[in-house]
Order: sequence, then C-alpha cells, then structure tokens
Amino acid sequence: MGITPLVVKQKEFTTRFRGFDVQEVDYFLEDVAKELDLLNHTIQSLQEGNHRMNLENQGYRKRENSMKNAMIQSHKVLDQMKENAKKASQVIIATAEVEAEKMLNRAHNRLSQLHSDIIELKRQRIQLEMQISAVLESHSKLLEMTKEENKAADETDSTLKFIKQA
Repeated sequence: MGITPLVVKQKEFTTRFRGFDVQEVDYFLEDVAKELDLLNHTIQSLQEGNHRMNLENQGYRKRENSMKNAMIQSHKVLDQMKENAKKASQVIIATAEVEAEKMLNRAHNRLSQLHSDIIELKRQRIQLEMQISAVLESHSKLLEMTKEENKAADETDSTLKFIKQA
C-alpha cells in the first residue's frame, strides 16, 4: 500500500516521555499531506496530459501513415500514367509510321502511273507526228499531182486556144 494524503493525515504516533511535540508533528503531517495531495493532482494531470498527447500522437501517426500511403499510391498512379502515356505514344508513332508508309506507297504508285502516262503520251506524240507527217506527205503528193495536172491542163488549154485561133 502506498502513502496517500489520507494515510498521512490519519497516522497517529505513540507519545513517549520527552517525545516530539505532538502539535508540531501534526502540522508537519498536515503540510506533507497537502504536498502529497498537490503532487497526486499534478501526477494525475500529467498522466491525463500524457494520455491526451499519446492519443494525439497516435492520430498524427495514423495521418502520417495515411499520407505516406497516399503518396505511395499517387506515385504508383503517376508511374502507371507515365507508362500508359509511353505506350500511347508508341502506338501513335507506330500508327504514324504505318500511315506514312501507306502515303509513300501511294506516292510511289502515283509516280509510277505518271511515268507510264508520260511514256504513253510520248508514244502518242510520236504516232501523231507520224500521222501528221504522212498526211503532209500525201497532201504534198496530191499538191504535186494537182500542179502537174494543172500544168497539163494549162498546156491543153493553150493548145486549144491556139487551135481555136487558127
């Protein structure tokens, strides 16, 4: 059993001849009891404060752990977002490369078609030149023949005029 203020107040000493002054001992015991009472109240107040501080500390630790978990989760989400963005960019790049390849193939096909068209146009030009040349040559021959016929007709006309005059 511990010494409490009540124990100190109720403690009685036996008196002996030439012992302590009873009144002085009572005053001292009264002061000790008051001091013990004050110390008990201080201890109880400190224990209550300590308990409150422990509860607050637990709350802070829980919040700290929650914040750590939130930071870890946000870091994971951020890493996942980075990974998703990287994958999306790779898909976009691959799609763009495929589209560029298609465009390049279409351009090559168009270029090949244009070359074929140019070759065909040159062939047609040569054929047209040959046809024009043939037409010009036949017209030239016709013109020569017409000139000869006209010359012969003129000679015949001259002869007829001469005969008519005679």
